[in-house]
Amino acid sequence: MNNVKNKFSIKDLENLTGIKAHTIRIWEKRYNLLQPKRTDTNIRYYDLENFQKLLNVSYLNNNGYKISKIAEVEEKKIPELVRNIANQTNLKSHAINSFKLSMLNFDQVLFYNTYNGLIREKTFRNIFYDVFVPLMTEIGLLWQTDTITPAHEHFLTTLIRQKILINTENIQINKSTTDKTFVLYLPDNEVHELGLMFINYEIVAHGHHSILLGQSVPMDSLVDVLGYYDNITFLSYFTVKPEKDEIPKYLEDVKKKLLDGNNTEFWMLGRMVQTIDTTNLPKGFRAFNSIMDLVKEL
Repeated sequence: MNNVKNKFSIKDLENLTGIKAHTIRIWEKRYNLLQPKRTDTNIRYYDLENFQKLLNVSYLNNNGYKISKIAEVEEKKIPELVRNIANQTNLKSHAINSFKLSMLNFDQVLFYNTYNGLIREKTFRNIFYDVFVPLMTEIGLLWQTDTITPAHEHFLTTLIRQKILINTENIQINKSTTDKTFVLYLPDNEVHELGLMFINYEIVAHGHHSILLGQSVPMDSLVDVLGYYDNITFLSYFTVKPEKDEIPKYLEDVKKKLLDGNNTEFWMLGRMVQTIDTTNLPKGFRAFNSIMDLVKEL
């Protein structure tokens, strides 16, 4: 536990919970809900216990409890009240909070317990769309604001990656039912693969043949696949690479090297794709705004 982040500024709490700093101060001063501490140099900070309590207080408040009423609840009973409400209502926000805590504590057990609680109520597909997607969006923002470190992000994404792989393996036992082959890969220097891995899960679930090549694949390596299958769709996820001004040249190379037949297509999505005009793409190219939009076409 030596590497656990256990000191938070009020700005950290705002970033982690979405509760404005001035609201946190009101809850602290008027209702005594938080008890900040001070460093040896007299700088105010909040410990992990304060952060956990703030997540619970926010959850109760979002589920109809007034702050004045929450302040009257015995402190040790607040987590129990949160669990009771989570069992009766939508688990989404409670699960996201639990996953954040597991990330900050590098706590695999909490991650697995939270996931197992969700899988009893939801399908894996619903967990990914309803919980993992908004969670990873939040994590990206937390990383950009220096609230968490790359180690925290990698810890969480590795556990999510495990769940995608396990669920994909469970359905890959069945043979594909169509003659369409998808070749999934990330361009050179692109390593953000969670989205691509989940698309692979959806492709397999829809009965198609899928070849997942993974991170940072040179285009020349893709040419070899053309000799093995007739009906191929190359699919790539542009999160940070290629950069906006490099995309036209990249797509031109795709056209020359990969789209050499009537049955070959190139599908793409991701943040960088949304920076270019995709309304007049050449034949064989398709761009999608989201994973859900792409899945509708499977």
